[in-house]
This record gives sequence, C-alpha cells and structure tokens, in this order.
Amino acid sequence: MTDETPSTPVPTGHKVIQSYLRTLDGSPGVYRMLDAQARVLYVGKARNLRARVSSYARPTGHTGRIARMIDATASMMFLTTVTETEALLLEQNLIKQLKPKYNVLLRDDKSFPNILVTKTHDFPMIKKHRGAKREKGAYYGPFASAGAVNRTLAQLQRVFQLRNCTDAVFESRTRPCLQHQIKRCTAPCVGKISREEYNTQVSDAERYLSGRSTEIQEKLAGQMAEASEALEFERAAALRDRIKAMTQVQTAQGINPRTVDEADVIALHLENGQACVQVFFIRAGQNWGNRDFYPRVGVDVDAAEALEAFVGQFYDTKEPPRQLILSNEIDNPDLMAEALSGKLGRKVEILVPQRGEKAELVEGAMRNARESLARKMAESATQARLLRGVAEAFDLPGPPQRIEVYDNSHIQGSFAVGAMIVAGPEGMMKNQYRKFNIKGDNLTPGDDFGMMKEVLMRRFKRLLKEDPDRDKGLWPGLLLIDGGAGQVSAVRQIMTEMGVDDIPMVGVAKGVDRDHGKEEFHRTGARPIALQRNDPVLYFIQRLRDEAHRFAIGTHRAKRSKAISATPLDDVPGVGAARKRALLAHFGSAKAVSRANLADLEAVEGVSKGLAQKVYDYFHEKG
Repeated sequence: MTDETPSTPVPTGHKVIQSYLRTLDGSPGVYRMLDAQARVLYVGKARNLRARVSSYARPTGHTGRIARMIDATASMMFLTTVTETEALLLEQNLIKQLKPKYNVLLRDDKSFPNILVTKTHDFPMIKKHRGAKREKGAYYGPFASAGAVNRTLAQLQRVFQLRNCTDAVFESRTRPCLQHQIKRCTAPCVGKISREEYNTQVSDAERYLSGRSTEIQEKLAGQMAEASEALEFERAAALRDRIKAMTQVQTAQGINPRTVDEADVIALHLENGQACVQVFFIRAGQNWGNRDFYPRVGVDVDAAEALEAFVGQFYDTKEPPRQLILSNEIDNPDLMAEALSGKLGRKVEILVPQRGEKAELVEGAMRNARESLARKMAESATQARLLRGVAEAFDLPGPPQRIEVYDNSHIQGSFAVGAMIVAGPEGMMKNQYRKFNIKGDNLTPGDDFGMMKEVLMRRFKRLLKEDPDRDKGLWPGLLLIDGGAGQVSAVRQIMTEMGVDDIPMVGVAKGVDRDHGKEEFHRTGARPIALQRNDPVLYFIQRLRDEAHRFAIGTHRAKRSKAISATPLDDVPGVGAARKRALLAHFGSAKAVSRANLADLEAVEGVSKGLAQKVYDYFHEKG
C-alpha cells in the first residue's frame, strides 16, 4: 500500500501580494484578490495600481477586516484601464457580478417602476411600466415602489380621467365601462369625448407629471369660472371635483420640496456592523416615494466607503438624476460625479448639504434610515431566536441558516407544479424561491409522491452541480415537507439515492382533525412529536408551510391561466404578442383567424404579406 503525499499548502498573505509589485506600474485599473480555491475575496479600483497594491504588502497597520482579507489572499488578478473613471465603473460592475466576501455589497437591486403615457394610439393610455423602455411613449419616474405608482395612477385618473385599458379592450368596447361610471375615464372608446379634448387631458397629465401642477390648477379654475358664468353647472361641478382631487394628490405626497426639482436624497445609518440606506426619489419637484436598502457591510467599514459603494452599485443599471443629495461625504466625489455624468449624458452634482432645505431633506431620510435599521435588527433578533428554537425542537446541531420548504399544487394531476420557498436569518429569502413545472409523463394524475420525487431530484442534481463542496451557502440546513411518515420515508429514500441523506428533514402532518396547532412532526427513525399550541416555533413553522402553500397555489393558478388563455396562434411561427393581439382584435377569435382567407389576413394592420401567408399556410396545410 502506498502512502498518499499530502498536498503542499498554497502560500497566502502579504508576501504573496508583494510578489506582484514588480509586474505593476502606475496605471489606473481594477484588482481582484483571490483565496486558495480561486474564489474572489475583494475587488478594488486604483488610480495607481502599484501604489495601491503596495499598501496591502505591508505586514501591519491594517483594520481587522483588511488583515483577514490579506491573510486569505493566495493570488491576484489585474485589469488596467485608460482612466480612473473607467476603473470605478468596472469595479462596481465586477462587485455586483462576483459578490466578493470583503466588499460592501448591495443585495437588493431590483428595477423601479415608471409611469408610461403611450404614444402609439389616437387616444393614449396611462399605465405602470417596469423594465427596459422599449415601448414608444413618455416615461415618468422612477417611483420607489409599485404601490407608489398605483397610488399616483389612481389619483391621476381622478383628475385627468385617462383610459387604462389595453388597445384590444378599447377597440372592442360598445358601451362605457365601470371606470366611466365612477368618473375615472371619459370613455373615448365609445366617443364620449373628442380626440382633441382627450389629448388636451393627456397634455395636462404630462404637465402635472413634469411638475407644472400650479399651472394646471389655474387653468382648471378658469374653466370652472367660465362654466359657472355660462350656467353650465354640471360641467363646473366636474371641474371643481378635478381641482379638489388634485389638491388631495399634493397633500397625499407629503413632503414636496420647494427648491429641489430632480434629485435622489440618500442617507446612510451604520450601527453594529449593519447598515441601512434610505433613498427618496424627487422628480418634477414632487416626492415620488422612498425605499430602504440593507447593503452588506463589515464592522470596520466607514460611512464614506459604504456610501460610495452603494452609489456606484445602485446606479450601475439605473439612470441617475441631476443631483445626488447625500448624508455623508464619499471617498471620491469628483470621480463618482464624472462617472454618473457620463452615464446620464449631462452634469450630475453630488452634494452633502449642511443647512437649508436640502439638509432638512437629508435629516428626514436619515431619521427613516435609523428607524428602518432598528426595526430590521429587532426582526433579525426575533428570527435568530426562532431558528435556535427550531434547532432545539428537532435536535439539529445548530440553528439552520437556510430552511427549504416544499409543496405541490394541481387539479387532479392537471397543471401540476412544485414550489420551494426559503427562509433564513433575514426572514423569507424571496429571491431564492423556485417553481418546478412537473414534467413526468409517466406520473399517475395526483401522484404527490411522484411529484415530490421529481422536484427533489431536480433540486439536488442542480445543487450537486453548482455547489459540490457545499461552501457557497446554497445547501439547506433543514428540509420541511408537507406530509407524514409516508412522505418522510419516500423523501428519505430519494435523498439516499442522491447521496444527500445527511441533510435534516422533517415532515409536517396536519395531525388530529387537520387543525392548526395540532400538527405532528415526523423524522426518520424517531417518534412523531408535537409542539405546544402557544410555542413561537410552531407558529413559525405554520407560517413557512402556509407561505409554501401560497406560492405553490399562485404558481399553479398562473400556469392554469396561461393554458386557458392560450390560442392556436401561439404556435404559429413569426406571430408574437403584438401580431396576435392585432389578429384577434381584427377577427374577434382564433377560430375566425383560422378560417380567414389570405386577402383578409393581409388587410390586418401590422401584418405583412409574408406573415399573412405563414398564418394562412399554418391553418390550411394538408395533412
């Protein structure tokens, strides 16, 4: 028998970093520090790469976080850039992609909704829009949340009475809808208002969204006076109601700055190694809502570093406003302003006000940041207690950092889906939720065991491929499944086959009378247990199970609705959503499209002769 030669440890630390200095010059660029497994520890930018890297080559004089990072560094990578501004942009892009352990990281980076006034119809509609601005029209935003947009849209409809129905619905109306009855729409679909009058309302709405509300109120007041003098009391009353609604809109918006037209107010609060950043969106002199963010920071990260990292990552995929009003100075304000100005195509100012209205705005945002972080920390403390309680209840080696809960949903086997929700120290991890379309062709309708087997096998095959060493935080510390001893036995068999039977797993059965509070918990090789009805851990598990059920039901309904609304046109090559709408609006149904002759298909607006031929051939080809 031959002895295996132990592998030589990979050298790490400041001497490794020192060895790179002879290959570097004074160019600007971006550097990456990697550990012995080639995982990225840190991404940084430098005006002078040699000078920046030499600061890490010293054995002493570093903060705790930087010292730990240096000790773990086994290799480095470098990218030179022409300017330091390019280095800044590249740094923030790489941080978002690679998520290094020692960088400040913005974890929530969703897009923000806008209001869109369409420009492709004689009677434009007003609606919420999220994502790329591909549709032709005027965009106003961003708004802090979908709720802020929905509230603003509801208020705008009361004042300007613009339609919010789709073009297809608009074309098919023969009488006014409920929106007209409750005075939220002027019913242009059935000719209750002329095109000229309607477009005047559209222009007024756009002026309002551009911050010219006073001008519109004066105009409406003048029209109301004219109507009263002409004894048109019904029209005068309608105008009075619109003025009143506009006043209510302005009151509901709360703080509306007098001297700030377009800016994001950004305030940072740091406490005990945690951070909250509050962003207020001010556009057209109006407050369009606020949003809180909780970037990942370390105990020894200062405000300047944290806020610069947040600003760089936040605007990496978003259009910046003309002004950023910050609560703290950042390390490179001129460089950041230059980078954002290049992105916007016009000058962007970065301000840290000390007095006046801008300082008051920052103080309001800072107060929100403090209160939000206090709530978040209280919730985290509660969540930590619950996870410790779960560990005690089910004899786990420690509090699980990731709990995965599975559920299925179907109607007698039809439209079957599986769902997985995830919870951890921060609560529900919604960006980790997953849905599974059940693909098994040989499953018996309603075979819950078979569905669960398919879901778990797909889940663990992916985990074994993506994180075979279990060091990326993707593996669960506890599985919860809906079911009793039978389900637990079947799932354990699947996990044994996959070689992952070391993961703790608990089945949650409804118990006596299938009643909340009487749940039984089943584990392999152990007797079923129950928890006291008033045990917070029981409530926690009930919430997890209900959330999994909610997510599964929602996924199932979405799949069923999509199937119900599907038409044969979905399978015609070259017919996308817009052409499908045009064909259905013209002919009324997919059946009528299938029976149409070639000349009628060619007469549909937006359908070319080539596409008309494809549609005709699809429905008339001989078998």
